[in-house]
Formats: sequence, structure tokens, C-alpha cells
Amino acid sequence: MKKFFDFSSFKGDLFGGITAGIVALPLALAFGEQSGLGAAAGLYGAAFIGFFAALFGGTPSQISGPTAPMTALSMVVIAGLFQLYPGNASQAVAVILMVFLLAGLFQVGLGVLKLGSYIKFIPYTVVSGFMTGIGVIILITQIPPMLGYYSGNDPEVVESMKPQAEQLIVQRILKADAHDEVLIITEFNEAAEHVKSVTPEDVEMEAQNLAKSESKGVFGSLEYLPRAIKHIDWLEFILALSTILIIYGFKRITTAVPSTLVALLIVSGVAYGFNFDYILIQEIPSGLPFFHTEIFTGFKIGALAPYILTAMMLAMLGAIDSLLTSVVADNLTKTQHQPNRELIGQGIGNSIAAMFGGLPGAGATIRTVVNIQAGGKTKISGMIAGLFLFLILISLGPLASKIPAAVLAGILITVGIGVMDYKGLRAWPQMENHAKLILVLVLLLTVFWQLVYAVFIGLILAASIFLKRMSDSTAEAAMKDNMFSTRRGVFKWAEGSDVPIEIQEKVVFETLNGPLFFGMTSEFKNLMSELKDIHVLVLSMKNVPFIDQSGTFALESAVNELHKNHVLVMLVGMNKQVSKQLGKMHVVPELVPERYTFAMFKDCAEFLKEMLKSEESFKAELKRGDV
Repeated sequence: MKKFFDFSSFKGDLFGGITAGIVALPLALAFGEQSGLGAAAGLYGAAFIGFFAALFGGTPSQISGPTAPMTALSMVVIAGLFQLYPGNASQAVAVILMVFLLAGLFQVGLGVLKLGSYIKFIPYTVVSGFMTGIGVIILITQIPPMLGYYSGNDPEVVESMKPQAEQLIVQRILKADAHDEVLIITEFNEAAEHVKSVTPEDVEMEAQNLAKSESKGVFGSLEYLPRAIKHIDWLEFILALSTILIIYGFKRITTAVPSTLVALLIVSGVAYGFNFDYILIQEIPSGLPFFHTEIFTGFKIGALAPYILTAMMLAMLGAIDSLLTSVVADNLTKTQHQPNRELIGQGIGNSIAAMFGGLPGAGATIRTVVNIQAGGKTKISGMIAGLFLFLILISLGPLASKIPAAVLAGILITVGIGVMDYKGLRAWPQMENHAKLILVLVLLLTVFWQLVYAVFIGLILAASIFLKRMSDSTAEAAMKDNMFSTRRGVFKWAEGSDVPIEIQEKVVFETLNGPLFFGMTSEFKNLMSELKDIHVLVLSMKNVPFIDQSGTFALESAVNELHKNHVLVMLVGMNKQVSKQLGKMHVVPELVPERYTFAMFKDCAEFLKEMLKSEESFKAELKRGDV
């Protein structure tokens, strides 16, 4: 029976966990500040999710915490609920954290129901458009903070909000003094006295809160961008720009030390050391985080009901984010993660983080890679990363509160640039028209409407197009249950062939039956990964009615891996659509030269016999093919 804790690589886990924690620190602060709940919420999320997702998860080397996609969706939830409860932050926070808790419970449910393996059915174009949209959201929303502009600190904006602030204060007093939501004369008189006790300072604070909420999100940031440019704070801009330059510049010197941490320490140290008059991040409370009992004591199903779909989307997004990172970890460690157990671990981590006021999160790719490179191998590394952040939280909170807000804006600008899917954007001109439409539609809906609906609409559109193409396909393999299947065998050589037997045995052919599309890329990758110790792979595609963008990238990846092992790849029997798609994406002729593509199998056989008649001719062909 496998041990729950494996201390055989404790030294590597210790270094990996601490290193990943150091990388996570500035990002956690930045994501927390961006979300609207404050930098502390990012740290709470990173500490609790990092520890518990590692403890209960199914990917030993994974590091979890707030990520760009999860923070972008959380920001929408937070902004919406603060607008729904103007002037009543405590009630808004209670509902916000309940949504986050519900998302965690949904994730646990996904794992318990063993739905982790179905996440792969999300098409590449939907993921690409969504990730690029997330990057655009981060960039747009961080431009005003980078310029040092905050609408809550703009006297003109605050002044314009005072009539609305007075109205909200009066409404709140009347509601608080009413009995059973009916205001009798006695209660009205009491309410009137309470209204008289409202001070100008109360109105000013309420107006500031309203002004802050006005500039939240993409539309708010764009609306106030002209004022931000007009009232640019050059010190804040220089601090943010310096952060960006250090992050990108330090990477050119070394990647051994996280450049985001270097930028955070240098710029914050200079700003604080020279006593610059800069804008601080929201204060990070010192000591232990407290349990938010109001999640349960103030719970109202009516307040939560409109956000159940959003909680489900948070759960799905976190599941996708985590399992994609798990695949990266598998490739680096040559292990196999347990997807359903990973979802349970992520759900537990998110649920506990919500109870203590933390942002939701997921498996973080960069932090996981850093952990593995530093020696982390088991769940202990993730738990150490969480404990490290927890110690930072309880001991260095007051010091972290001195960090300039502009520094975190600069860090987020680089995150926004990095999270975009440049591979998908570069491939866009060569994509088929329906793939272009899905990618652009998901991107635009993500940025300018709703992240939740963007993914759902993208999925529905992709599924509809897929079903239409399947119904139009007359290929026999596609009609047979639309299944993806393979048949493997060694090449049939004629008796007395002069091809050396040791070469004959290492020529393998695979026959693909059915479309190579987004739902089958995982099986295809597994199939290709099993091909070991061969010289030539002949891939028969006569029964492949079509190939989509995800299938093209999967084939491209497989050919690249085979080339690394000095295996020649040949394609036989491609139809017009498959040939055109592979040509558009430059798989043919850049990866598979045209001389290795054949319309008929007999032509391929003749080529093979000539190429493999001797070891010298085979080596010459390898050199010619630059494999």
C-alpha cells in the first residue's frame, strides 16, 4: 500500500516548496489587490489552497493558489455583489465568500462523481479565446492603477456621487429601523433622528466607496481611462513601469531567482527607503486570519441563488486550470496524476480558503514548474509552500502593507501579457472559418460581457459545428459510432526482401479510424507516446474524415516528439480537408515533408523498400529529413 506521506525526497520538497512559495508571494498579493477584496485575500487563498489542495489532491508536485483566470472571474462576482449591496460591505462579503465556498463544494462533487476525465472535451479554440480574453481584462483593468488613478480618490467623481450616497444612507437607515419591512410612525421618528445624526464624513466615505465601484471592471476602467490619462501620477507610473522592466529584464540575467519577487523587493524597497509619497495597497491585517461565521449565520438562499451558475463556472474553470497544470506536471515528472482526486483536493482547498476570506484558486502552472525544477516531487512540497505563505502572512503582514499599489499593477500587467494564448493567436489566420469565429467570439464575450456565458456559448457553438460536420461526413469510420480507434502492425515485407531484418521489425504502421478532433486528442497522444524503439511510423489517415485545430496541434506535438527520438513519420491517404488543414498549419511540409506523404499505400511501400534497403540509406534519409 502506498504511503500517504513520502519523505524520501524531503530535501527536494523543502527547497521546491519554499521556492514556489517565494514565486507565489507577489502574485498572491497582486491577485488579491486586483480582485477587490484586498491583498490579504490573495495571501489567504494562496496559503490555504496551496496546503490543502496538496494534502488531498492527486498531483504530487502541484502548487495551487489564486490564478489569473480564477481571479478575473472572482473579480466579476465581487464587483457585482458590492453593487448589489451598496454601503453594506459586510453582507456583500458574506455572499461573496458563500459563492466561493459553493464553488469549492461543486469541485468536490465533480471529483466524487468522477467527472475529471471529461474536462478534456473542451475545444482548444474555446480555451484559447478565454485565456486571451482573461489577459485583455487584466491589462485593461490595470491601466488606471498603473497611471496612479483611483476614482475613489478623485474629488470631482466623489463629489458627483454624494447625492446617491445620501440616498443610500437614508434607505439603509429606513430599512434597519423598519419592523417586518413596514415602517410605523414611531419607527419613522426614530429613523428621522438617525438620519439627522449622519455626518458629512459619513456621506464622504459612502461617496468614495461608490466612486471606487464605478471604475471596476472593463467598462468602468475604459470609462475612466480619459480621466486617468488627464490626472496621471508620474511617480505611480514610474514605479509600475520600473516593476515591468525589472520583471522582463531580470529574466535575461537569470531565471534562478523569480523576477517578480526581485521587482517587488527592489521597487518597494526604493519607494519606502526614499520615503516617496506613493499609494499603498490595502492593509494586510497581522495575526491569524479569522473564520467568517457570517457565511453561515447570515446565509440567505435568495441572495445566493443568482450566483449558483457563477459558482458552477468557478468550479469548472478551476477544474480545467488545475488539470491542465497536472498534465504539465506529468510531462515533467513522467508520472500520472489522478484527475478526480485532484478535483476533490482543489475543492477542499477552495472551500476552506473561502471560510477564512481567501480568493479561490487552482493549480498554477508556473509555480508547479518552479517547484519541480527546484526538486519538489511529493505533496509535501505543496504543503510547505502553503505553510511558508502562512508564516509570511502572520509575521510580515504590516511590512507587506507598505508595498506600493503601483508595483502590484506592474506585476499584473506582466501576468496579463503572459496569460494570453499566443500560439492560438498566431495560428488564427490559418484556422478554418468556424474555428476563427469561435475563438474571436469567446474572446470578445469574455472581455465585454460575461466570462461564464462566454465559455458556455463557445462550447455550444463548437459542439453544434462538430455535430453538423459529423452529420455531413460520409466516411465509413465516422459513421461507425463516431469512434476513434487504431490498428497497429509491423510492415508486411515480401519474402526474400533485401531490407535488413533488424530494420524491418522497426517499421510500424498505425491506422486511424474516425475524426481527429478536440475530444480525442488525449487518446491520440497516449497512442503516440506508446511508440518506442522504432525507425519509421506510417500513419494511415484514409479513415479520418476531418481534423480540427485541437487535433492538428496534437498531431504536431506527436510528430515533434517522434522526431526527437529520430523516428521518420509518413502520412498516407489524407483526404482533401485533412491535407488542407495540415498544410494551413504548416505540419506539411515543415514537419512532415511532402515526399513523406502518399495518396496510396503501395506508393509508400515502394518508397520504404528503397529507403530501407540498407542501414546507410536509412541514415542518409534521416539526415536528409533533418530528424
